Amino acid sequence: MADHVGKAVWNGDIKGSGTLTTQSGTLNAPYGVGSRFEGKPGANPEELIGAAHAGCYTMYLTSVLTKHGHQVQTINTTSTVTMNPNNGHPIIERIHVSVEGHVSGGNITAEDFQQHAEDAKANCPVSRALSAVPAMTLEAKFIG
Repeated sequence: MADHVGKAVWNGDIKGSGTLTTQSGTLNAPYGVGSRFEGKPGANPEELIGAAHAGCYTMYLTSVLTKHGHQVQTINTTSTVTMNPNNGHPIIERIHVSVEGHVSGGNITAEDFQQHAEDAKANCPVSRALSAVPAMTLEAKFIG
């Protein structure tokens, strides 16, 4: 079992600012109301959820494809996290996963790729952690 640590430090009231960091030191980013709700520069929790989800999903899909005898050249995944301000009670209401796979071998078809993509959407650890989100959709494109 491995523990992975993310940390947030906030200064001031809600109009203040903060910093998001990771244990590995890979992330050290400012964030605040402007970057989260107003489209201003800086990080926000939702884009980090999207990045984490895209990374986990891609690794899971690659594993599934490999276990079925396929050779992965490239998997390109985007996870778009949609947050609704919801009258001051923000909620993540939707996540849309878009994946494009350049995969060969094992007689893979577009239908096989779609099935494996759906499996990854349902079963990657981050997808499972995000299961409370009301809607998670998938668009999978097989390049061959």
